[in-house]
Amino acid sequence: MSRRILIAGNWKMHLSPDDGAAVVSQLASTVGPASDVEVLVCPTFVGISSALQAAKGSAVQVGAQNCHWEPKGAFTGELSAELLQAAGCSHVILGHSERRQYFGETEETVCLRLQAVLRTGLVPVLCIGETLEERESGQLETVLRRQVTGALAGIAPDQLSSLVVAYEPVWAIGTGVVASTEQAQEAHAFVRSVLREILGSAADAVRILYGGSVKPNNAQELMSQADIDGALVGGASLKAEDFLAIISASKQG
Repeated sequence: MSRRILIAGNWKMHLSPDDGAAVVSQLASTVGPASDVEVLVCPTFVGISSALQAAKGSAVQVGAQNCHWEPKGAFTGELSAELLQAAGCSHVILGHSERRQYFGETEETVCLRLQAVLRTGLVPVLCIGETLEERESGQLETVLRRQVTGALAGIAPDQLSSLVVAYEPVWAIGTGVVASTEQAQEAHAFVRSVLREILGSAADAVRILYGGSVKPNNAQELMSQADIDGALVGGASLKAEDFLAIISASKQG
């Protein structure tokens, strides 16, 4: 099945609103109003508005890096999926390993956030991935299965048609180390097999992105794999020229 490539940039806690708008303006002028490759940037919360303004009239989409599961309430410092939708976001990243590691996210809270995103019609980008210790101790498949099934627990398959999954081996995030093409494809194929157990044949339409030190010089080879449908890019998404080079390379994959 042919799946449209998605190249997403996770800016994490980088780029001021003005600097982010400058990057998006460069992306927008190159990508234009239509693109074979879907392009997404996820700024900080304070950068969303300026990024949306800079993306106007182009195919560049703007998402958020997290959300709370409640639609409103006394949750100081949090933003709901409804607020993100009202701000103009199209996607929300969920369950990133940094959220799990530093902020105590669990399979249960990721599942609640996923339900909230689906409730609003935004596109969820569900992050999963193992640590180096887990991989070396033979727990890769156990960890990935737990993360996928935990996040999707209790959600009807027909609600998950927009789901995007991002496989990011924790040991490759921001380290400069990238999983080999074979390692990445093997993990993606396993994730798709787990999705098939849950979604049946609809799993073949789910895009699974690779994340972890994606650069212009490795993007083409990664995107050439059968079950790799794009990339969740960290550091290389902070410079328009690097991000555009990844987008270009992905078209050749």
